[in-house]
Amino acid sequence: MKKVLFSIIIGFSILSHANAFEGDAKAGKTKAATCTACHGANGIGIMGAYPNIAGQHADYIVKQLKAFKANSDRSDPVMSPMAAALSEQDMADVAAYFASFGRDGSAPAVTEDAASDSSATSAAPVTRAPAKAVYIADAKSGKALYEHGDKARGITACIDCHGKEGNSDVLINPNLSAQHPEYIEKQLKAFKAVTRHNVAMNQISGNLSDEDIANLGAYFKDPAAVGEVKASAAMVVVKSFTGDVAEGKIKAVTCAACHGEDGNALVAMYPSLAGQGEAYLVKQITEFKTGVRQDPVMAGMVAALSADDIQNISAYFASQTLNPAMAETSARGKQLYMSGDAKAGITACVACHSINGKGMDKAGFPSVAGQSPTYLKSQLEKFRTKARTNDTNSMMQNIAIKLTKKDLDAVANYMASLK
Repeated sequence: MKKVLFSIIIGFSILSHANAFEGDAKAGKTKAATCTACHGANGIGIMGAYPNIAGQHADYIVKQLKAFKANSDRSDPVMSPMAAALSEQDMADVAAYFASFGRDGSAPAVTEDAASDSSATSAAPVTRAPAKAVYIADAKSGKALYEHGDKARGITACIDCHGKEGNSDVLINPNLSAQHPEYIEKQLKAFKAVTRHNVAMNQISGNLSDEDIANLGAYFKDPAAVGEVKASAAMVVVKSFTGDVAEGKIKAVTCAACHGEDGNALVAMYPSLAGQGEAYLVKQITEFKTGVRQDPVMAGMVAALSADDIQNISAYFASQTLNPAMAETSARGKQLYMSGDAKAGITACVACHSINGKGMDKAGFPSVAGQSPTYLKSQLEKFRTKARTNDTNSMMQNIAIKLTKKDLDAVANYMASLK
């Protein structure tokens, strides 16, 4: 009998300990913002290296988070610094949130309270047209096709007749370097349609896609500006944008003074917007407009923009190609970016900004690769001093405040060096 009573007492003790912090899934959704970069907003890992935690037992999730925080039984350069800042209540809330999903990531059942909250905030929903497929000419792909051709599609390398970078050594063959892209495209399409006659060009251009032609035109605009490429770079990538790129280009004229006509800033203190994620740009412009992100210049510039204007401008800059900044790197900068510093509680940047620095736009994390180191340093300093506070769940503020001046410079330079 004593053994039974002892077992019951121990059982209640364990149960009491397990439920010491009751998780709140609603609070956990906000706290789990940093987790979504790897584990997805619904707990389904974004790639094979990250586990699915949707529908996982909350007790198990808490147990693993505690182990990562202790950095002894289970250690990980990304997870340990992330877990270090979590309280037991935070862990319980995050666990409750992910446990609320089905194992396939299906949405949790909506409670009466949640339904009530939803109805209160769902007035006048904004509906947008489906994302538009837009092809953005890529000079690197054009150079790869020009120099290497594509044997699989019967496309001969153009360099044999038109010379390096389009400077022909054969007097009867034209120079193509620094030619207008529109003119190049017009002539290639004429050869393809056989409305302009040249046996060799008719045959070669007949195998070119419209995307290939656009890429070649983009390359010849300024061949010397395009770096070395491999034959594999000749692939065609079609991007989709929610906003209207053409309309955005018109509206973005006023942005050119600081951010450049094509989103490549001419002054290091201003960010380059070319190639930045569309969703991230929408968020930043909207928050400049509403005052969530403070800047007296930007507030005035965006005050008159409608939601459609913001979406279109964001789509335009997202569609452009970034000209990467020049930056030096260091072993310490790489360490902080790739692994963080568990002892200092510094989370690895790679978890949100990806291994190549291109970010994760759907999760709201920006591209930092090739950005001006001057601008990156200024933003890290603003997060460190809380002059900028529009980061989700204060994640950037919590990281930046732990960086020394030397570490801040090192990681900013490393991010700028990524391509």
